Amino acid sequence: MELPRTIPHQPEITQKKFVFAFEEGDGKNKQLLGGKGANLCEMTQIGLNVPPGFVISTEACLTFLKDENNNLPEKLMAEVKRQMKIVEASTGKLFGDAEKPLLVSVRSGSALSMPGMMDTILNLGLNAQTLRGLIKQTKNERFAYDAYRRFIQLYGKVALGVPDEKFDHAFAGVKVKAGVKDDTGLNAADLKEISEQFLNVVRDHTGKKFPEDVFEQLEIAIKAVFNSWMGKRAVDYRREFGITPQMANGTAVRRVVTIT
Repeated sequence: MELPRTIPHQPEITQKKFVFAFEEGDGKNKQLLGGKGANLCEMTQIGLNVPPGFVISTEACLTFLKDENNNLPEKLMAEVKRQMKIVEASTGKLFGDAEKPLLVSVRSGSALSMPGMMDTILNLGLNAQTLRGLIKQTKNERFAYDAYRRFIQLYGKVALGVPDEKFDHAFAGVKVKAGVKDDTGLNAADLKEISEQFLNVVRDHTGKKFPEDVFEQLEIAIKAVFNSWMGKRAVDYRREFGITPQMANGTAVRRVVTIT
């Protein structure tokens, strides 16, 4: 009688952890979490009042930069989404929600400070739906449209490669039409028009509509911040100041809630 063949026990393969909540990250490990990310973890853990958030590690950045297809590490976005759920629970706001929208900043940070050399995106999560929620929350239409047009321009420039000059040209045209010289002279209707024109600038330059899906915004932003590690400004800065891979290699990405 032939005995059934047994399959030898295989050790479980653990997925490398790329995302760390501020409550769990090692505040001493700046090589993994970046200087600012590690500091946020340490401040959170000693009880200081830090807005909720999490850090995507420098290892995730280096893994992404090595990928020939420009893909984020496998399951990274699943980790990010789990962390976003935790942030939502702690704030009472929802990412992409039309009533109580959660907005976040996406910031870079290497083990050594490189001020202004890498990219940051603020107020990520704004779209046509969440804009209405922001107006409702703040009861300030002008503020909401001002935040929206700033987000479209910053995101367009950093994440989508749209030159600043194209936004500046559209902005100047609305100021002339409104008969004002200073930005402070623009009202909510003017800023709404600027926002609409900025969306057109993005579509005309990229051939695609500005991303409305907030998780698509987030994924593109993560890639953009990672790519900024190899941008000319950052590479020149590291060369000028003798920053070697042993001192700082790759940028972490911090996701911090924007309090409105």
